[in-house]
Amino acid sequence: MTATMRADPNMKTPTSTRRFWDYTTAPDGKRVLELRGPIAPESWFGDETTPQQFRDELMSGSGDIIVWINSPGGDVIAAAEIYSMLMDYPGHVTVKIDGLAASAASVIAMAGSEVLMSPVAMLMIHNPMTAAIGDSDEMLRAVSMLAEVKESILNAYELKTDMDRTELSELMDAETWMDANKAIELGFADGLISPGSPFPASQPDAGRSAMVFSRRAVTNSLINAINADLTGGQEPLPLVAEPDPPPPAGRAVSDLLSALDHLKP
Repeated sequence: MTATMRADPNMKTPTSTRRFWDYTTAPDGKRVLELRGPIAPESWFGDETTPQQFRDELMSGSGDIIVWINSPGGDVIAAAEIYSMLMDYPGHVTVKIDGLAASAASVIAMAGSEVLMSPVAMLMIHNPMTAAIGDSDEMLRAVSMLAEVKESILNAYELKTDMDRTELSELMDAETWMDANKAIELGFADGLISPGSPFPASQPDAGRSAMVFSRRAVTNSLINAINADLTGGQEPLPLVAEPDPPPPAGRAVSDLLSALDHLKP
């Protein structure tokens, strides 16, 4: 999951957003919220419009709700807000993980009154990440910020699992992947999705295909976000590879030693 850190006080608010959620209705009439793909491709940090839109849509209905999750994670600020909104929802919240709930998506999953997983689903937890630019003081502030973000994430895991906080922290340090049985054993999930449970209809959107978490993809996403800020939304700055260092000049040490031997009387 990524945490956003900016030193610029004149923060820009995104003017557009890409929806990663959708609402449908289950055959039994229950509300269904689907979270697919990266959580908030555009960060909610400094954005007031998108979270309000999400909250308005969530609170526009009533009764129990089913939340389907298949996401590699994303913006930790957005995940924290969605987690809080679901915790505040007056109805029973059933989270169903049918593919992947990784990183920030695993935090959202912890808001479920009941968390169920497909027998082939995966859940992954790890430490938050960010990118920072500046002097040593700026780097220290980034380290401090990440430590606090981790503590906030641990709160959600601890409330759900009742596990020891130190043990949870070690699982995050190790970037732990869990299948459904392991997640149930540790308390991250409560059971398996029953065979008769209807899965949401597949969507034609290519962005909703099967996904695998990639640390490189998260890093590239951060670099692209930084480039977009630096260029005012224009084309990202090209990454120029450093040229190979020139070959060493001068004589080899072995040649010098041989010459010294010849000078000996």
